[in-house]
Amino acid sequence: MLIWPDTFNDHFRPDTLIAATKVLERAGYRVEIPPRRLCCGRALYAEGFLRTAQNLWFETLTSLRDEIAAGTPIIGLEPACTTAFKDELVNLFPDDPRARALSGQVSCFSDFVMAHEERFDLPRIEGEALVQIHCHHHAVLKDAAERALLAALGLDATVAPSGCCGMAGSFGFAKETYETAQACGERAILPMVREAADETVILADGFSCREQIEQGTGRETRHVAELMAERMGL
Repeated sequence: MLIWPDTFNDHFRPDTLIAATKVLERAGYRVEIPPRRLCCGRALYAEGFLRTAQNLWFETLTSLRDEIAAGTPIIGLEPACTTAFKDELVNLFPDDPRARALSGQVSCFSDFVMAHEERFDLPRIEGEALVQIHCHHHAVLKDAAERALLAALGLDATVAPSGCCGMAGSFGFAKETYETAQACGERAILPMVREAADETVILADGFSCREQIEQGTGRETRHVAELMAERMGL
């Protein structure tokens, strides 16, 4: 299988990719990365650079031609980037069978784990967790497997009800939208994190969500793969 080294985790939170790799390898999978640096173009869509993003996808389709032909599973850790395979890719290449095939080969980490649960020696994690589900995870990927994984781990998990943390990529950093982004975060997730007990684990798989929470509250966040690897002693 391949693990997708998305730009956000690869450059800013590599521990997430390392943790997921260790968990997958413990389950008996041989984990590799693409043969060259690739990008789904996630940061380009909101700014309207669709042609540039399309060119990046073309590089991906070309570089992964053997993996596409072989049906190799590809695991995504960042919901925004994983969603790009399910949505933007097939919309930018509606008549390319490689795009449709690649889209079907990509799974987010929790979906893959729960689809092959018998291969994973899931740890029992006692305690409470406060969970922020990324917007793209809600809207496109759906979060049923994420919730099922949290339950299988034995976590007493509370999922924040607001949906959006407010960061939304560059939206939370831009001068003209910063106040709106902060207001979104203050609707639910940021106050909930501040009120959470010190021993409560703050889980957020999305890079934007993690940045918003950590910058707005000072609390550390974890990707579910990181928490699993830690509790499995990896």
